[in-house]
Amino acid sequence: MDFATLALIGLVAVLGPVLATPRGWHLPVVLGELIAGIALGRTGTHTLHTGNGTFTFLADVGFALVMFVAGTHVPVRDARLRSALRTGVLRAVAIGVLSVGVGAALSAAFATGHAALYAVLLASSSAALILPIVDSVGLGGEQVLALLPQIAIADAACIVALPLAIDPKHAARAGLGALAVIGCAVAAFIVINYAEQHGYRKRLHRLSEDRNFGLELRISLLIVFALAALAVKTHVSIMLAGFSFGLVIAGIGTPRRLARQLFAITEGFFGPLFFVWLGASLDVRALGSHPSYIGLGVLLGVGAIVVHALMRVTGQPVPLGVLAAAQLGVPIAAATLGTELQLLEPGEPAALILGALVTIGAAVAASALAVRAGLVAAESG
Repeated sequence: MDFATLALIGLVAVLGPVLATPRGWHLPVVLGELIAGIALGRTGTHTLHTGNGTFTFLADVGFALVMFVAGTHVPVRDARLRSALRTGVLRAVAIGVLSVGVGAALSAAFATGHAALYAVLLASSSAALILPIVDSVGLGGEQVLALLPQIAIADAACIVALPLAIDPKHAARAGLGALAVIGCAVAAFIVINYAEQHGYRKRLHRLSEDRNFGLELRISLLIVFALAALAVKTHVSIMLAGFSFGLVIAGIGTPRRLARQLFAITEGFFGPLFFVWLGASLDVRALGSHPSYIGLGVLLGVGAIVVHALMRVTGQPVPLGVLAAAQLGVPIAAATLGTELQLLEPGEPAALILGALVTIGAAVAASALAVRAGLVAAESG
């Protein structure tokens, strides 16, 4: 790993914003970064070598920060969530139950033995992906309100469940590790909330702003990396470390200055580097050698769309159900963990990403249909 490689990564990462620029497409920035990584990695020119230790470590840092930022985007402080919480919980649970059956069927059909993993993927919703789409097209109203807790609960639950599902042989160890990470995150919430209630955080904020110290960012990174170190030590994904502390910050309230700093460091460097690394690590050519995995990827995507759309029986409009099926963080985490731990067959990680892309395409179309159906905020209508 050298500066020339970093410059190349920075150059190709621009493809993400280029593809995401047309607002009508509603494409996530990470899509272009993944495509660039695929073109320059194992699938394409082999210019980027994901076996490089420095490259991999920097990607891990990016992974932790991406999940941290995703956690801060979950609207846990939104008062509207409380009134819609019961409906959202019931729908998330129903989707989880349906996903177990579909995941078992796909695992049996493709003889992979990953029924639990597929169930988690099918049940997941990406808050970091769906919420910006909701805001960008101006969706609103009671039905959209009920969607918010459903997404938040599914996202958090699936992130916690993924390490247990992907490596069931070590589920007990992973469970204890997850409890340790979550327990430390809860302790961090108690301490930070105490500081918030007694005015210590505001004093720290004023000092940091007046002296240009960046103390809030430094302390946040310290805690994220400490939780990540604990996660690695206890054989849990750093995904949980980043996301759990993101929820802590979201629960207390993300200061605007910290939000801007996190955006800069994550979206400006570590996030693109991670997604380029992930794309480079995927062997999409293996899908050609194992064409059945193309079918697996498509069916994972279609299955997620179907189980979410079935919430129509509970009164949820089909476009919102399809929108809730959009996933990215959990499939990416599954592909990353599966590759690192060598738990997935050649071509299977790419199939997981393919399934996520299917749900993203469907979510983009569903958001347009939701607008046409009049599911918009009062001020936008």
